[in-house]
Amino acid sequence: MFIILFGAPGVGKGTQAALMVERNNLPHFSTGDALRQAKAEQTPDGLLAAQYADRGELAPDEVIMRIVEQTLNKPAFARGALLDGFPRNLYQAGELDTILAKRNQSVDRVINIKVDEAVITKRLIERGRPDDKPDIIANRFKVYRESTEPVLNYYDGRGVTCEVDGDADVETVYNRINANIQ
Repeated sequence: MFIILFGAPGVGKGTQAALMVERNNLPHFSTGDALRQAKAEQTPDGLLAAQYADRGELAPDEVIMRIVEQTLNKPAFARGALLDGFPRNLYQAGELDTILAKRNQSVDRVINIKVDEAVITKRLIERGRPDDKPDIIANRFKVYRESTEPVLNYYDGRGVTCEVDGDADVETVYNRINANIQ
C-alpha cells in the first residue's frame, strides 16, 4: 500500500509519519533520506543532487525522480510505503505514477491533513526555530499553494484522497488518519 501524507508546511506530517511507521509497520519514504543515501552511495544522481544542495539550490525534478525510482525499487519498498510530503509538484506526481505502474502498483491513499494557516503559523512561531519567522512562513504557504496543492487535485480525481482535521492533539489526528487507511 502506498500512502501519501499531504498538507501545508507545519501541519504535522512528520509527527504523524513517525507514528504511522512505528505503529503500522510501514516503510517510510522521505526524499531527503533518499537524497542523502544516494550521496553516501556516491551514485551519479546522488553526487549531482549534492552539487545543487551545496549551492543551496533544489535539484531538478528529473534528478530527484531518478533517485526516487532507485530507492523505491529497493526490497524494503516492494509492498508499499508511507510517502511523507512527496510528491511536491505535478511533474513528480506523474512520474511517481509511472514508476509505480511499472510494478503494477499505484498510490492507494492520499491523506490531506488540514489545519487553518493562522493556527499553523502560531504553532510554527511558538516552536521557535530560526527559520520560523512570519515572512518565511508566509512564503512557504505561497509556494505550497502554487506548486504542491495542485497535486491534491491530481489525486482527488482518482477518488483516493481524504481530508483529516489536523487541529487536535497528536493521538486524535493519528486515529483520524488511521481510520482512513484501513
